[in-house]
Amino acid sequence: MGDNSAAKFQRRKVLGAAASLTVLAVAGCATTSGYRPYSYADAVRRLLQYAANAAFARLTAPGGFWDSQVTRLALPDLFGRRGGALQNVLTSALFHERLQRALNIIAEGGARRAAPLVIETIRTIGLPNAVALIHGDPRGATAYLREAMGGRLIEVMIPQLDEGLHVARDPLVGEVLAALTGVDVPRVARSLAVEVDDAIWDEIARQEAGIRADPQATGDALLARVLGRE
Repeated sequence: MGDNSAAKFQRRKVLGAAASLTVLAVAGCATTSGYRPYSYADAVRRLLQYAANAAFARLTAPGGFWDSQVTRLALPDLFGRRGGALQNVLTSALFHERLQRALNIIAEGGARRAAPLVIETIRTIGLPNAVALIHGDPRGATAYLREAMGGRLIEVMIPQLDEGLHVARDPLVGEVLAALTGVDVPRVARSLAVEVDDAIWDEIARQEAGIRADPQATGDALLARVLGRE
């Protein structure tokens, strides 16, 4: 009982923090009161807005990727195929973790770049199957949004991640990139963007499932009513 209560309290904190992020604020997301008419499309948008805001609030915070076993990024496969001096670095547990941590910090910048695009797409996306999404899979709305967006997040994050790799605070990143003979930085940035993309969608889906399980935590009367009928 104690662990469950703590988990619910933490979720309410995350959702509350997400709602206060003005950079991610979306018009039309105010809590409804009474029993005004609503559409299932409205409910799906609000569900996705809360889930995305909570996900990006978590991922763009300091340590947002690294501090969670769920979202922590592994080293890109490109690093594992190199030999010589680079292989010697990566076989050291200390250097391996140090490099992994540095890349996870860079990933936070990629998530910040991706956030506005996700939020804008939620605002404008067509939802002809809104009823099915409300009553379907606990992560179904996120899956629908991801399919609709395709690889757009990857493309929008690559420039930010490329810049992050060039100006990384940890000099080990520069040393490793220099040792990647035959592989340029943009290729590494794309490989990292693919991993960040997966982590973002996984976190949004996880937040969606959590909201469905406890819609009252959002403080949104519409979601509480619609999701409470499942």
